[in-house]
Amino acid sequence: MQKSFSDLEYAAKKKLTRRDVFLAKIDSVTPWSQLHKLIEPFYPKVEGAGRPPMMHQSKKGNDWHFGLKAHIGVDAASGLVHTVIGTAGNVSDVTQAHALLHGDEVAAMGDAGYQGVEKREENPGKDVTWHVAMKRTKRKALPKNKLGRMTEKLEHLKASVRAKVEHPFHVVKNLFRHRKARYRGLEKNTAQLFTLFGFANLMLAGRQFRRAGRMDCM
Repeated sequence: MQKSFSDLEYAAKKKLTRRDVFLAKIDSVTPWSQLHKLIEPFYPKVEGAGRPPMMHQSKKGNDWHFGLKAHIGVDAASGLVHTVIGTAGNVSDVTQAHALLHGDEVAAMGDAGYQGVEKREENPGKDVTWHVAMKRTKRKALPKNKLGRMTEKLEHLKASVRAKVEHPFHVVKNLFRHRKARYRGLEKNTAQLFTLFGFANLMLAGRQFRRAGRMDCM
């Protein structure tokens, strides 16, 4: 049976779903022009081609990485993130140490990238004891005697406590698959980091609540 033009026209039309109808209604009542004016200052147009001026590259091992760094402060007891700072990729970790403190710490721990943190001009006067990991080269050069073994145990203890800072990164990088900067600007990428680590806190806290619930039932 030969189809008429009206049949072909009807067949080409897509059936509207409830989602399509809902989005069409929202689109008709949303003042897009006013919203564009409100968000325009936060999404500036990049003049010309090239990389954003606030994003830089840094070397990690033998590889060069371009983009940004996420510096986080994590509570040693709960393992939850309390501070997030986004910087360019060439900013040293130790320069942000003072900003990662919430003010009630008695002790703070960091990896070898925070060597010399207690001597920096931002930190004198802070009532915080710093426990910073030894550099790998110095750790390998420890003497094979009692003092060297005690120092190695101390480094292992510091690493076991500091390892909690890696758990939120595991959630963001491996579970959320956020391993590369999504945007060109530093501010937008930092805003996304706040969201991602906020959701990471929810996941980590949820695990703790479920674990506590199982213990109560035992």
